[in-house]
Amino acid sequence: MPDFPKRKSIESWRGIEVARGQRSNVFLPVSESYSGISLKIPIQIQRGLEDGPVVFITAALHGDELNGTGAVRELICDESLQLKRGALILVPILNLLAFDRHSRYLPDRRDLNRFFPGSSSGSLTGRIARQIFNEIVSRSTMGIDLHTAALRRTNYPNVRADMANPATKKLAIDFGSEVILSSSGPEGSLRREATRAGVPTIVMEGGEVWKVEPAIVATAVRGIKNILCAIDMIDGEIDRPETRVVIETTKWIRASRGGFLQFHVRPGEVVEKDQPLATNTSLLGQERNLMVAPFRGVILGMTTTPAVSPGEPVCHVGQLATDTHAVDLRENRAEARSLERKTVKDLASNVLVVERESEDAQ
Repeated sequence: MPDFPKRKSIESWRGIEVARGQRSNVFLPVSESYSGISLKIPIQIQRGLEDGPVVFITAALHGDELNGTGAVRELICDESLQLKRGALILVPILNLLAFDRHSRYLPDRRDLNRFFPGSSSGSLTGRIARQIFNEIVSRSTMGIDLHTAALRRTNYPNVRADMANPATKKLAIDFGSEVILSSSGPEGSLRREATRAGVPTIVMEGGEVWKVEPAIVATAVRGIKNILCAIDMIDGEIDRPETRVVIETTKWIRASRGGFLQFHVRPGEVVEKDQPLATNTSLLGQERNLMVAPFRGVILGMTTTPAVSPGEPVCHVGQLATDTHAVDLRENRAEARSLERKTVKDLASNVLVVERESEDAQ
């Protein structure tokens, strides 16, 4: 278990009192500029009228992943969000230095999400990670960390959680994601180290970098409110999709040749084994290789860049369990008002998808 500081109270934040039933804006110093000016993360604390769980909600741990920022901002601006008990720690931009550089990484070129719980005497990244752990994680009883795909990729919304841990499993189920990836997360990641320290934390992945996509924001806000309802922090009805699948195995399908892609599937689409995913062609349309699904699964993510070189990732496929009824996923999305249906449609607008011609037609 990480060296976890003594749990701090939500009632006081570095000398600022946070009263019950109030919203307070506070600023967390995490580093200094070259000129010695303090660099501070803006945070909003919301407290209910009674004590209860303390939930941190963080976005932009990677500085270019802004869908989560859009979701946190929506929660901050939602005057109808009234806590009955407990508290929210809302952090729209966690990695301020990377955000200001329009970058995924910090100025020392390190990934902040590999350095938790951090070190007060370590590198720039380690010191920032330690300050976040000391001041945010140590005040919390659970957490939700919002992410997107990496540069030039998109992800269908999914929750990532250690499903072997009862506390994180409950959070993942309460969130109400259609797709859950079961994993404990990389060493040094915020969710893994916070969970190790007794603060169960999950991640939601969805969409692309440098965008605030309506369907992704709606999915994140719905899931966060579902959790707050489930733990009796707010009033309301829990809104979950009819179908939920837990993914244990995933695989990135990579290009074997360089060329230009024709996509045959969309993010979130359910695919059968050997179903065509993308055709790699020369610039003059000559087929170079066909990529197919290695198993029955769901498209978790894919590249948004049609030009590839050998070895570049094209589609991320999550394997469906043998007892999963793929028809249930498709039927759930057939509902006209289904958020999942809207999400598949919106994400598909970022890639050109064409049907693969049958061998007979060719």
